[in-house]
Formats: sequence, C-alpha cells, structure tokens
Amino acid sequence: QLQLVESGGGLVQPGGSLRLSCAASGFRLDLYAIGWFRQAPGKEREGVACISSSGRISNYAPFVKGRFTISRDNTKNTVSLQMNSLTPDDTAVYTCAASNSESCPALNYPRGMDYWGKGTLVTVSS
Repeated sequence: QLQLVESGGGLVQPGGSLRLSCAASGFRLDLYAIGWFRQAPGKEREGVACISSSGRISNYAPFVKGRFTISRDNTKNTVSLQMNSLTPDDTAVYTCAASNSESCPALNYPRGMDYWGKGTLVTVSS
C-alpha cells in the first residue's frame, strides 16, 4: 500500500513562504498524479493543486493561483508545494494525495484520490 508522508509545515508570518514536501518510500511517485488538499478547522476539505504523473500539467484552485506552485522531482521521488504570499486564510492542515491515474482528478472531487498522507499543519499568524 502506498504511504505518503508530508513535511515542511509550521508557523509563518503573513506574507511569508513555506515549502511543503510529499514523499513515499518503496514506491515511485512518478506513476501517480499527486494533489495537495487542505482543511481548516470547521471547514470542508478543499483541493489546492495537482500535478500529473509526468509533471507536464498542473491544476490550481483559484484562491492560490499565482501564489502557490506545485512541482515534482523524480530524482528525489518527491512532490513539493511552494507557498508564497501566505495569509491567515491559508491556515489549515495540508495533505498530499495520490491517484491511480496519470491525470489529475478534479480538485473539487477528493474521492478521485486513492491514497492519502496524514497531513502537516500550516499556521499563518503574526
């Protein structure tokens, strides 16, 4: 069973940046489309970004377009989410997920993802 592990979460000031990473051991992540999702307290989970297995196609939610960048490094077998210009509204548990597909499922359809990490907390506060 594919196991995903996120890292890079923490406390950051508004306007700051964080880089999250999603890694797997014993499996090639380049076989899967990988997405990042987030869930704030009391709110539904929402899709943030997704990258195809090839890394050639990326999808973004409107609320992060221009601020966040998803990428993958096949050498390191990781997928990253670079988050810039962070605001308190970005505070949430961020989770990476993998789909048994080369293409990204719709960001508003989390059930399209087949494997989920446990998440990493991002807190944006001064």
